[in-house]
Amino acid sequence: MDSLLDTVNGLPVHALIVHAVVVLLPLATIGAMLMIAWPSFGRRFGVLVVIVAGIGAGSAVIARLSGEQLAERVGRPVPHADLGAWLPAIAIGFFVLVAAYWLFARGVPQNRPRPGWLVGLGVVVVLVSLFTLWWTIRVGDSGANAVWSGIIESTNPR
Repeated sequence: MDSLLDTVNGLPVHALIVHAVVVLLPLATIGAMLMIAWPSFGRRFGVLVVIVAGIGAGSAVIARLSGEQLAERVGRPVPHADLGAWLPAIAIGFFVLVAAYWLFARGVPQNRPRPGWLVGLGVVVVLVSLFTLWWTIRVGDSGANAVWSGIIESTNPR
């Protein structure tokens, strides 16, 4: 395996990059929901939420690609691989929606109410945020089970 997505200093890239995914995507989903609920939060931190969502989405893509490299070495953990295959698309969709909302919402002056279509987009962003958060947790949990369940079952608690 000569791929950049295989190992770094003997460690699987997948095991390293998934930490970015499981931290950044949930953080971005919480930030997106705060952005919708409090316009002042969006004005102050919206660009940061969009950046974190973008890095989280990029990390999800790298995690999937590096997971395929790792599967060539150790086998394919079916539930985790099947769930993880969808996460990059979900994360990219979430990123696009959050970026669009932020771009449109920042054009609304503080002393004016948000137009109805922007409120509707905000509802969609909240629903997609919740779905992205739930899916990220599902993928992470299935990966942790694939790695640790057999190890934990074969050991005795102290």
